[in-house]
Amino acid sequence: MDNKDVERKTETNHPLHKQIANIIQYEKYPSYKIIKSRECGGDQNIPLFCSKEKGNGTEYCNVDLLILKDDKVKILIEIEESDIKPIQICGKFLASALSSYYIHKSENNEIIEMGDSVTLIQIIDASKLKENTSKVEQCINLEKSIQNIIPIKESNIDEYKLFVLNDSQDIGLNEIDIYLKEALN
Repeated sequence: MDNKDVERKTETNHPLHKQIANIIQYEKYPSYKIIKSRECGGDQNIPLFCSKEKGNGTEYCNVDLLILKDDKVKILIEIEESDIKPIQICGKFLASALSSYYIHKSENNEIIEMGDSVTLIQIIDASKLKENTSKVEQCINLEKSIQNIIPIKESNIDEYKLFVLNDSQDIGLNEIDIYLKEALN
């Protein structure tokens, strides 16, 4: 499979990932390093580990986008296009919160720590939900609940934001863009 095939597959299988990745352009944030997963048009997974030892036993999750500042993790972004159950949202939050390091061959397997203050942004695609669903309200409540328990002991995630995008995605994408600009300034 060549790069064009991967690009087409990403666009059809993960359209929201691609839209979010398009908001977060390298040119907009020149003092940050932006790492994008394959789903977001990048060329790698973005694994997070619980220890400085890189291995399957210490890898807790992969995120969709990662933003580094001064060689430390500043922002983690997780995008969910299909499975938006509370257990999925909370599980991704907790796995990220329990992780302390990003280690990847693209960084010469150097250990990159979480910064002193890390923001986790989760973006949920609600565009395919049935009308009058309680999922949006559930997500709003989940965001409040997660914000109430952070920071978690020994985790550097001290900021959490959950965006729920629906049919008016342009408005939601604009809100994400504004939030990122504030978080990165």
